[in-house]
Amino acid sequence: MPHWLQLMAESLGPLLWAGLIFTIPLTLLSFTFGLILGLITAIARLFGAAPLAAIARFYVWVIRGTPLLVQLFVIFYGLPSVGILLDAFPAALIGFTLNIGAYSSEIIRAVISSVPKGQWEAAYSIGMSWRQAMSRTILPQAGRVAVPPLSNTFISLVKDTSLAAAITVPELFQAAQRIVATTYEPLILYIEAAFIYLALSSVLSALQVRLERRFARYGGMLEANA
Repeated sequence: MPHWLQLMAESLGPLLWAGLIFTIPLTLLSFTFGLILGLITAIARLFGAAPLAAIARFYVWVIRGTPLLVQLFVIFYGLPSVGILLDAFPAALIGFTLNIGAYSSEIIRAVISSVPKGQWEAAYSIGMSWRQAMSRTILPQAGRVAVPPLSNTFISLVKDTSLAAAITVPELFQAAQRIVATTYEPLILYIEAAFIYLALSSVLSALQVRLERRFARYGGMLEANA
């Protein structure tokens, strides 16, 4: 067996294990919390009082206007100077959550705004409150439209988690870095890590296509029944 192939075979297990233990949980938790934060932020900007909307706009402006890597460094390396100490994984989770929250809020705000005003009027005409109209009428329609951009955000997040290696989270990319430090074979190991990320992204892209088709059929059924 060629040396490079043997090296890739031997390192595949540790890389996959790091992905399973750190990369995937970090991605899922960050996206879930970020989506919740994004929904709250979008609603605050659309329907909140002026001070609340201003705070939401400021948060989105700061996060979207600064690099994700800088945000991670501020949280992990900067906050200890003011007495806030965080382990690497929680620091990464906070950083990715804040980042996803800002970007997803813009997506959610746009899709909520795209729902025709008549849908609100129809909901109010049958006695729904604002909360009921939002949860039963507006968000289901907006959610169908939001699937493609939010799916793209999720796939990008999978790849962005490699930045967590910079703050010592032992995820997939840092596992590759550690193996490189002992084998001195950066090209082989980094290509292998890239292929793992590519495989994850390809699987998620395929799932995204199926999800979009399912929602498209669902939307067509709703329009046919309307």
